[in-house]
Amino acid sequence: MDCIFCKISNGEIPTKILSKTTNSIAFLDAFPLTKGHTLVIPKTHHEKIQDMTPEENSDLFSMVHKIISKVDKLSGSTLVAVHNGRDAGQEIPHVHVHLVPRSSGDSGGPIHCLFDSTLIVSDSELEDIYQKLKD
Repeated sequence: MDCIFCKISNGEIPTKILSKTTNSIAFLDAFPLTKGHTLVIPKTHHEKIQDMTPEENSDLFSMVHKIISKVDKLSGSTLVAVHNGRDAGQEIPHVHVHLVPRSSGDSGGPIHCLFDSTLIVSDSELEDIYQKLKD
């Protein structure tokens, strides 16, 4: 498999590793958006979060919880982002959590800045979505 995150996990590509567990690894992003931009990944290749085992998922987000405190000390605020699939903006098809230190004037914005317009959903559409997600 030609996955850069699998190669990092296997030690084939050197990186600035911040922490490791049996199932997860945290390291500095090679192409950071801000100083301290960190990635947390499962060591096993999975394209989407729902493909991971419950144990891998728990380990990954425990690592996020551990590392975010350190990242947050850099600027006082941290964006946590997961692109879960290609259409969601995932560029590398391996689960990864971005921890991006944020500060005023860093050119980033709220999540609504990612989209061109505000979606208008009718009450009936909202009810339909609610029923599909609720069950």
